[in-house]
Order: sequence, then structure tokens, then C-alpha cells
Amino acid sequence: MLERRAIRLSRELYVGSAWFFVTICCHERQAILADGDKALRVESRLRATAGKQGFLVHAWCIMPDHIHLLVKGASENSDLLHFVVSFKQVTALDISREIGIRLWQRSFYDHRLRRDDEVSKVAAYIWMNPVRRGLCNEPAAYQFSGSFTCPWKRYVTVRNAWVPPWKKAIGLRDIEEW
Repeated sequence: MLERRAIRLSRELYVGSAWFFVTICCHERQAILADGDKALRVESRLRATAGKQGFLVHAWCIMPDHIHLLVKGASENSDLLHFVVSFKQVTALDISREIGIRLWQRSFYDHRLRRDDEVSKVAAYIWMNPVRRGLCNEPAAYQFSGSFTCPWKRYVTVRNAWVPPWKKAIGLRDIEEW
């Protein structure tokens, strides 16, 4: 049996007003969220759950088989792990019942932004995801991305977008400028 490696930081690092980049993948990377109705329901539940759990969603993008979020705790009591678990539960209860299979993978990926991680570049990375995947020609044309905190289409032209540390670690090149 494969032993699972612990991928989480210390519990206390998930609580407070820190910035986090989060990726949540659909079960077995199935394109469940390619259905526009399901994507819109996920967006609606993201907004509601973020409000209840005390998180500001600066950037989000719902791709066919995963979602990306850039969130910040709105208070010293904001708990990222509780927020993500709550979001996954409420969306899974709704959509899994309908499709007859699990919606989300068991875990999720997170990265607590460091001082040198520029929020605007992380957001641009998220908003450019559908362009990189060939789903649209420009981020503003993609229906299932945005921000709940700012007029995001104004900020999407950031040059030299951020690259997640795990992509740098495996030798992938920086994203081309657009």
C-alpha cells in the first residue's frame, strides 16, 4: 500500500490574514466542470462559502477539470483548511448527487504566498489559465473566471506572470509574456 506523504504546513500557518493560492482538482481530473451550469453553481457556492468563512477571493478560475483560487483571510480567525473543506462539501453535496460520482479529489494543493510573491502576478497566472489551455484567446473572454474583490479585467495584462513553485521545481519554463 502506498504511504501518503504529508503535504500540509503547520496548522497555525493556515489561520489568519495570509494570501493563499489554491488548486482543487476534480476526481480523476474528469472534465465535470465543462458543463456551464455546474461551473456557475460552483462559482455561486464559492462566493457564499468565502463570505461565511471569512475569505476574500481576489482571483478565481473554474476550468473543466479543476479550479484555481487566490484568497486572503479577512480576519485573524480565517482558516483556509476549514474554508476549502466547507467549499468542497457544499459543492460535492449538490453536484455529486446529480452526476453519480465524486466531484473532487480527496485533497487539494495550496501555496501560502511569500513576501516576494506579487499578488497581481499570481492573479494573472490564474486568469491566464484558460488562454494557456486554448479555451479562449484572452482572459476577459472566459466566462468562468473573475474576482470578488476588484475589477479584474483591468489587471489581467500583468507581464511576467507568476509560476507556481512546484512547476519551477520540475523545470518548467516561465510563462511567455502576452
